[in-house]
Amino acid sequence: MFISFEGTEGVGKTTLIRRIFKTLQAQGHDVVLTREPGGTPMAEQIRGLLLSVNHSEEMSHDTELLLIYAARAQHLKHVILPALAAGKTVLCDRFTDASFAYQCAGRGLSAEKLALLNTQFVSRMPDLTFWLDAPIELGMQRARARGELDRFEQEKAAFFEKVRTGYATLQQQQPERIKRLDATQAPEQVFDAAMGYILRK
Repeated sequence: MFISFEGTEGVGKTTLIRRIFKTLQAQGHDVVLTREPGGTPMAEQIRGLLLSVNHSEEMSHDTELLLIYAARAQHLKHVILPALAAGKTVLCDRFTDASFAYQCAGRGLSAEKLALLNTQFVSRMPDLTFWLDAPIELGMQRARARGELDRFEQEKAAFFEKVRTGYATLQQQQPERIKRLDATQAPEQVFDAAMGYILRK
């Protein structure tokens, strides 16, 4: 099974994905925990480019999108597809839905560009996606509490409101795959809701 985890900054994705990873492992499942952008040495280098704050040169939105898909192609080929072929469960912190939410809804890039990239370079979509949803200010407070903010985390609240709306659009379009989890709840409640969906798969 291929499960992705989505949401804006500071909504508790990392906490949830680690808890599910440990739970499934304890149940005897062979589980791969990975993330995007990243997941392989080369893709992690691309992640570094994407998240670093460069005051001397602004990254164009198209460059950002293409770098993400370069990392994704590497990640699919070397981690996700081999793991699924071996019968493993893959838990991925972000996948293609993040590209729609951040680059299309957030940055204003055309959905057609994204659809072209998905058609050409994404041969496998998640079986189940958890969208952790919380008010933007709550998530930003949590992100700031973690320390220094990366390039995405430094965006203004208006940007993240657009991203959140993008996730809501996707969830309305694909309710069977994308499950909204109320991330304002206690982590235990979020975990219980997620495991309920996994057990029904």
